[in-house]
Amino acid sequence: TLISFGAVYDALGEKQKALEYYNSALPLYRAVGDRSGEATTLVNFGAVYDALGEKQKALKYYNTALPLYRAVGNRGGEASTLVSFGKVYEALGEKQKALEYYNSALPLYRAVGDKSGEATTLVSFGTVYDALGEKQKALEYYNTALPLYRAVGNRSGEASTLNNIGKVYDALGEKQKALKYYNTSLPLYRAVGNRGGEATALVSFGKVYSDLGEKQKALEYYNSALPLYRAVGDRGGEATTLNNIGAVYNDLREKQKALEYYNTALPMYRAVGNKSGEANTLFHLAYLEQSRGNLQAARTNIEAAIKIIEELRTKIDREELRTSYFATVQGYYKFYIDLLMELHKKDSSKGYDALALHVSERSRARSLIELLNEANAKIFKGSNPELIKQERSLLQQIDARDTLRQNLQTSSNKNDPTTKATIQKLTTEISNLLSQYQEVQAKIRTTNPEYVKLTNPDPDKDILKLPQIQQQLDKDTLLLQYSLGKERSYLWAVTPTSMQAYTLAGGEEIKKAAEKFHTSLQQETVSDLSIENAKQLSKLILAPVADQLAQKRLVIVADDGLQTIPFAALADLTANKYQPLLINHEIVNLPSASTIAFQRQQLAKRQPAPKALAILADPVYSATDSRVTGKPANSQIAPNLELERSALNRSARSVKRDGWDRLKNTATEAKEILKLIPSKNSLEALNFDANYNWATSSTLTQFRILHFATHGFVNQDQPELSGIVLSLVDKKGNPISGYLRLADLFNQDYPAELIVLSACETGLGKTVNGEGLVGLTRGLMYAGAARVVVSLWQVNDEGTSVLMQEFYKQMLKQNKTPAEAMRAAQKTLWQGSDWHSPYYWAGFTVQGEWR
Repeated sequence: TLISFGAVYDALGEKQKALEYYNSALPLYRAVGDRSGEATTLVNFGAVYDALGEKQKALKYYNTALPLYRAVGNRGGEASTLVSFGKVYEALGEKQKALEYYNSALPLYRAVGDKSGEATTLVSFGTVYDALGEKQKALEYYNTALPLYRAVGNRSGEASTLNNIGKVYDALGEKQKALKYYNTSLPLYRAVGNRGGEATALVSFGKVYSDLGEKQKALEYYNSALPLYRAVGDRGGEATTLNNIGAVYNDLREKQKALEYYNTALPMYRAVGNKSGEANTLFHLAYLEQSRGNLQAARTNIEAAIKIIEELRTKIDREELRTSYFATVQGYYKFYIDLLMELHKKDSSKGYDALALHVSERSRARSLIELLNEANAKIFKGSNPELIKQERSLLQQIDARDTLRQNLQTSSNKNDPTTKATIQKLTTEISNLLSQYQEVQAKIRTTNPEYVKLTNPDPDKDILKLPQIQQQLDKDTLLLQYSLGKERSYLWAVTPTSMQAYTLAGGEEIKKAAEKFHTSLQQETVSDLSIENAKQLSKLILAPVADQLAQKRLVIVADDGLQTIPFAALADLTANKYQPLLINHEIVNLPSASTIAFQRQQLAKRQPAPKALAILADPVYSATDSRVTGKPANSQIAPNLELERSALNRSARSVKRDGWDRLKNTATEAKEILKLIPSKNSLEALNFDANYNWATSSTLTQFRILHFATHGFVNQDQPELSGIVLSLVDKKGNPISGYLRLADLFNQDYPAELIVLSACETGLGKTVNGEGLVGLTRGLMYAGAARVVVSLWQVNDEGTSVLMQEFYKQMLKQNKTPAEAMRAAQKTLWQGSDWHSPYYWAGFTVQGEWR
């Protein structure tokens, strides 16, 4: 009874009164030996201290309660405590730790049939994924929780879930959809008297109206929420509301008023240990100070915010979650770059432009650098065998389901309702298995003693500053590093002895021009429009440095929409008529300047492999292939179909029949390249031998160059599933596993000087702010490749074969580096008549070491 009194006073916001009742109940439970009741009281204590922002005190109570619940076998109580732990760690910014607790709680709730507890845990998962930028994943969890809450009549839980769904739609820019959900959640909160929930809904309304420009309406909602949060003692919610009110006054140009609200919110966030909220307020303060011309004050605040961000990201062990979280805070780095460039304009003698370049480096490819660090430390070698076994098993299950899904998606009855339902079921299963796979990978990392040395990377140690960047360059090389911002973008042009920074147009203008240029390249002729598009983009991103380019090698660190365009096909602005940039320039792409320095450190210790070249090409995809049946291809094929076959690209599935089309030019490509090298120094794996077993064989570690000529495919939602297609059937036509995916590459050892993926879209992937294109390139670098050659679109089969043959002639007969050889090969095709269009040759880029 005393506990029930306490719970009511807790809900009414009278925290101290609640504590008095719990203090009266505790000795009574202990006196009668009711350990379950004792544990419940302790958890309630923890919840009060959590709400009051005393997180460590809350954890102490939960730690005392958990073993009591376990001792009496109260699995529901155990689950509830685990969720409470998770919520504290989530509030402290330790999202990874929170997920671990939720993962432990969920099966316990399900075992005891507690649907409300199960729903609460699912919503908790959703809030973590939402905060980490995984919006679609968050929606999946919320939509699974909603019917569970409704089934048990938990209207407060239902309201909370609806509000959370609205927040996701708000973040995705679907404001009206967000309002619809808020309008449903608010009356539910009010009906059950949940004042804290009501305040949360009001704040959600306020944010939407603020974004829509209705500032006064936003203020009304925020001002209605504030007393509710105060009444229930939710200081974290109060701080968020104050922060939001400050942002509205800032937009209304009432700077002093905004400052007062921010300065009230900041110590409250600190008091409750909400690091993300603290960083957000510091960011707002920096923005405010910049607008008032107080640039140094702005700098102090943004540096403090970024320090918090850097600390929070090191607490996330799952690489893909660390990456998605970092994407959500890229605005902080963009703002800092903008601020430093403004300081540079006021005083060019202080080196603010060089510091801005360093911040640009700090904001990009961080996960890739950490992955390369892990590869060097052999994190996945010699780890817990049981975890390695689990990881392999999950990969096999993912592969089996995705293979089946791909087959169904290209089958003749793909639009059949039963087939559609099966595809959807497989998609859900794959998503769940991928999540398990990522969790196991995180465990492999954290249980390896070597990982501890890598968990706190020092940005000042791992990320290059200007002098260190210049050390990576030679007199014939010019680094062009881009940072695309909302209102303005920046370009740094760096040589071994100089650095110039330039202000470019806003990011949206550049991205639109890049998209038009990219689209115009997807045609087999060079049109006036494609030339105009090339010139337009060149003027936007190269005009300021046109006089510095000379005949130099250009090392490109692109950003955002520039990551998928081939700089080789841009217009050389020094020529009178359209001339591709590659005529006068060798071009190399890098994810960041720091990655090349890191690679060079590792490569310096490595002995080159003893043999020259291994080629896997022309796999067998179907049991109807003549190489299986022993019969020639169907002679009834329509005369014009052979013409269509020659125009095949290396990712398309034929509309004429199911599955992957054979790419006959890949065999020609392989045989012609192999003629350039003595057979004892090469490996030929064609037809059935171009299979998964050969691709993952330790034999490949003996070769300096690995060449894969086949179909490629990209999965932009789940990059781990992107890959290349190897033989899908054996000599008897039986199906075999044949997809070599990004997830597989993390288990490979390819200490190659060069890996060529002569396939479609192998340079693409999931576009992640701050990380670039998350795809096969990073997997190949992780496996050990010094350089990779990958493609940016669906390349033509025959044209690619011609390009690759010329590329290898230049490299093996003319002794050119891969970057020089690629330029020479592309130049040859451009200057010829058959493959003149950039569509045939510009899609391939060289990434990594150019020396």
